[in-house]
This record gives sequence, structure tokens and C-alpha cells, in this order.
Amino acid sequence: MPHVEGRRNVSLRSRVILLTAICVAGAVALASVGAFMVVSSNLYSQVELSIQSTANNALDTIHRYQGSDTTLVPVGSKDLIVAEFTITGQVRTNNDTLPLPKLTTNEQSYLKQDGCTSVRKDVATDNQVMVCNVAPGVALLVAQSLKPTEQLLQKLALVLVFVGIGGVLVAALAGTAVAQGGLRPVTRLRQATDHVTATGDLRPIPVTGDDELAMLTTSFNTMLGALAESQERQRRLVGDAGHELRTPLTSLRTNLELLLASEKPGAPNLSAEDRREIYDDVQAQIAEMTTLIGDLVELAREDGPQAVHEPVDMVELVERALDRARRRAAGQQFLVSVQPWYLLGEAHALERAVLNLLDNAVKFTPADGIVRLEMKPVGDGTMLIEVADSGPGIAEADLPHVFERFYRSSEARTLPGSGLGLAIVAQAAERHGGKAYAGRAPEGGALMTIRLPGRPSAG
Repeated sequence: MPHVEGRRNVSLRSRVILLTAICVAGAVALASVGAFMVVSSNLYSQVELSIQSTANNALDTIHRYQGSDTTLVPVGSKDLIVAEFTITGQVRTNNDTLPLPKLTTNEQSYLKQDGCTSVRKDVATDNQVMVCNVAPGVALLVAQSLKPTEQLLQKLALVLVFVGIGGVLVAALAGTAVAQGGLRPVTRLRQATDHVTATGDLRPIPVTGDDELAMLTTSFNTMLGALAESQERQRRLVGDAGHELRTPLTSLRTNLELLLASEKPGAPNLSAEDRREIYDDVQAQIAEMTTLIGDLVELAREDGPQAVHEPVDMVELVERALDRARRRAAGQQFLVSVQPWYLLGEAHALERAVLNLLDNAVKFTPADGIVRLEMKPVGDGTMLIEVADSGPGIAEADLPHVFERFYRSSEARTLPGSGLGLAIVAQAAERHGGKAYAGRAPEGGALMTIRLPGRPSAG
């Protein structure tokens, strides 16, 4: 457990630096081992070629001066040994300062046979050795010390070790620079998150570049924008709701205070007609507040995230909304034309939207007027629900605002309502990938339209 906890505490920057250093260390180690092996192989090959060349030169010299006492010539390197062995055990060498390798059993056989042995290493003297037959009973030994080569390889190994350590240090520094530069956007995101948590400030973070971290910052800014928009909607909703509730609450309080004051001793008595009017006014104000609070709850519920996956038969949904609207109507007639349409959505929200359109049309239609509802596909994967009334219509200046929360035209201010019904319609349409429109009907009244995606069959 302590080990796991310690590993969790390692920061991302430290892990980037450590990973960079490990990768560079591995690469340097592989390169160093490869370089050492190549150089070592080449040096030993050069020693072997040098021995073979010296042996050939010595043989040529011996054959050239046959019959002379000078059968060995000096060589240019002090690390080379040229020695002559006879079958009787006599030995002559050109270098008495270096230890002379002994002949192996196989090499002694070359006193009697022609040819040369392959190059071997003499462990006792640390030499590379080659033996050739010169004449019957005479063998030539050529040896070269490996100490210079081994010393050179030791120096090379030491240099490679220091180069590797230096490379790891440089890699660690480079990793630090890369981590600081590359993780700077991540640091900004963390600081922005801390700032949002501490202050609630949802200003976006500056975006630089077009890499993955820039895309992450852009996504974070999008999230901040959505959160800021949600907070602004909530503030507007609360502010508008407070403003709309203030009027009925003030009127209700005034009426209640008047009723209570009339009950006090010595206060003037209210007539039965005045008292009935006050009671009717209180009931109307309570009904208005009930409607307003219900709409606020519905609108707040629509603001929340919802998973929309329920199959909805729009014909059945429209018929249910029509039944409810007919019960609320005051004699208006309904002209209905619907065609089959299905979609994935939330039936309750869509039914509430259609009902709000019908209630709005009934409110502006005279008692002997007609409310027209038509639901029809338009051929582009969407359908339209059109609700037209027989009222005075919507003024041109009011058309862009009819779906705003608490907005009420001058004609609608004298009628009951909270100003939230059409806002609920627009919000339900948008949550289902559609849109709500307001316009003028051919009959002269208002025409409210919802466009929704879907398909004409249930399959």
C-alpha cells in the first residue's frame, strides 16, 4: 500500500521528466554498446590483419635471404614479436623485451608441415599469435600485444559512460523544459478550475496553438460557456419570477389586510357585495399564482439534463392534448388534421407544449371562433404542428419576442396567463432537435408552429 500511495503522488511533470530520461538512457545505452562492439571488432580485426601482414613480410624476407645469417628483420612496432623456432628447440626473436608465447601442440606440428595457423589469443602473454612453417624443422611465430588495444577500448568505454551520463542529464533538462512548456495549458486549466471553484468566475481561458491541449482548452471553455449560460438563465428565471410574483402577492396581501382590518373593533363593516368581490379577487390571485408556479416548475424541469429515448406516437399525443384543451374551451370549435408521425422524445414535455399552443389559441379565439390544428410531414425528415387561432393576431413588433420568458404583448396583458406557456413550447421543441415559430395565419389570427424531427412510421 505505501508503494501504491507513493506512486500516486508522483506529479505528471515528474513522470514526463522521468520517462524522457529513461528513454534517452536506454537509447544512449544501446548506442554505446553498439558503438563499443563495432569499434572492438574493428580493432581486433586490425590486429589480426597486422599479424598476417607481418607474417607474410617476414616469410618474404626469410626466403629472400636464404643461406644468410639474417633470417629475422626488425619490425616497425614495438608491440610485435617475430620469433623463429627450430625442431631442436632453438629460438631466435627480434624483441627480447616482451614475453614470448609458447607453441601449442598444434603449432609445433607446423615445424614439419607447410602452411600457417589461424590467429589465436595467448592468454598467458595477452598476445594475438600466428605460426607459419618456414622450412623443414623451422617455424615462424608472429605475435602482437593486445594491451594497447585493450587500453584503447577501456578509454572508449569510459568515454561512452560519461557521454551516456551527460546524455541522461541533458535529457532530464530537456524533459523539464518540455514538461514545463507542454503542460502549461494543463496548469492553466487547473488554475482556471481552482479560480472557478473559489470565485464562480466563468470567463474563458485564452487558447494558443491547435494541438490536443488547445482542443482540451477549447472544450473546457465550451463547458464554461454552457455553465455560464445556464447560470444566466437561472438568474433571469429567478429575477423574472420574483417580478411576476410580486404583483399578485402584493394584491393578495392588500386584500387580506383589508379583510383583517374589517374584523377589528370599531372598524367600518364591509358590505356583503364588497366582501364577495374581495373573496373573488383573492381566489383569482391564488389561481394566477398557482398557474405561475406550475409553469416555473415545468420550465425549471425542462432546463435540467434529460435522456430522451422514449418512442412517442405524435397522433396519440396530440389527441390527448386536444381532449384537455376542449374541456377548457368556452365554446370554440377545433378543426383538426393530423398524419402519422413518430419520434424519440419525452411524451410529457411534448404534450405540454402542444397543450400550451392550444390553450394560447383558445385564449385569443372568440367563443364562436375556430382553432385550427394541423400536423403534417414536410418531406425533409421533419414535420410541422401548426396551431392557428381566430383572434386579432400578433403585432409585427411582438413576433420576435413571443417565445421569451414572461413576455406578454399589450393585448395579452389583460388576459390570464403567466407569460411562460410559449417559452415552455420553445424549450421543449429545442430539446427534441426542433424549433418553434410564430407568424400570421391565413385566417388573420396568430399561427404558432413547431418543427420536429422523426419519421412517418413506427418501424
